[in-house]
Amino acid sequence: MKIVFMGTPEFARKSLERLYDDGYDIVGVFTQADKPRNRGMKLSLSPVKELALEYGTTVYQPTVLTAEDIKKLQSDLLVVVAYGKILPREVLEIPRLGCINIHGSLLPKYRGASPIQHAILKGEKLTGVTSQYISDEIDAGDIILAKSTQIAENETSADLFDRLAVLGAQLLSETIDAIKHGKATRAPQNHNEATYAPKLTKQHSQIDWSKSAYEIKCKVRALIPWPVATMELGDKIIKVYSVDITDNQAGEIPGTIVSHGKAGLEVAAADGTVIIKDMQAPGGKIMSPADYIRGNPIDK
Repeated sequence: MKIVFMGTPEFARKSLERLYDDGYDIVGVFTQADKPRNRGMKLSLSPVKELALEYGTTVYQPTVLTAEDIKKLQSDLLVVVAYGKILPREVLEIPRLGCINIHGSLLPKYRGASPIQHAILKGEKLTGVTSQYISDEIDAGDIILAKSTQIAENETSADLFDRLAVLGAQLLSETIDAIKHGKATRAPQNHNEATYAPKLTKQHSQIDWSKSAYEIKCKVRALIPWPVATMELGDKIIKVYSVDITDNQAGEIPGTIVSHGKAGLEVAAADGTVIIKDMQAPGGKIMSPADYIRGNPIDK
């Protein structure tokens, strides 16, 4: 079976690696353009491009994807995993076995760009990965297979990304095997049950202390590794990396500092308190509140 693969981040690399391990003929890999990173602004290859080059696969990085880009490769199947671009309708009609996608949620929940983060943000206990046939509407295609997994109490988006990348690669292998043997099913999604997970921005970072302590903890977990939850402390915007929660009824206005010490920085929420365990000031390193306050005294 000849496969065209489209993907960009580490999440997608795991799936491409599995296709190589399974022995499929990868006739072309499409990924987003190299981007400048770090202080030197040196062009950085995507994880998918790095892997494809290791295997000697031709890599394509078109600014605009066209049907001709796909036709010339004469593939049987097109696989998309976190590519980051929408495929034109004419592309979807080319491979004889269709175009499939691995998505980081249990569809129809959390369609869109940030399903893993939004599952944690909304306090979900269960998530997973879904294989689907690609349709004109984003993440609305017929479902082939799905795998579920529990979200751990303190699991961050970074942690969950790593686990779902492996689970997604396993699901892709099973999905292609089913397609190859003519056993793949097509289950239409219930569009009335669809929820959406739009792309995160830095505007999502600010902690709203009027929320419950649990909601705040979910936000902190969801926004790691980016854009990271933030709070105001004095005249600084502080990044918050980990918290504990309590049901302590502090009797303070939400956002008020209740206490601070070796245990952390305790802040009032709507229904209890949040204890900040790891934080980062602008230009500084991640540290405990006790270490930060030692050099930056606060009133409470």
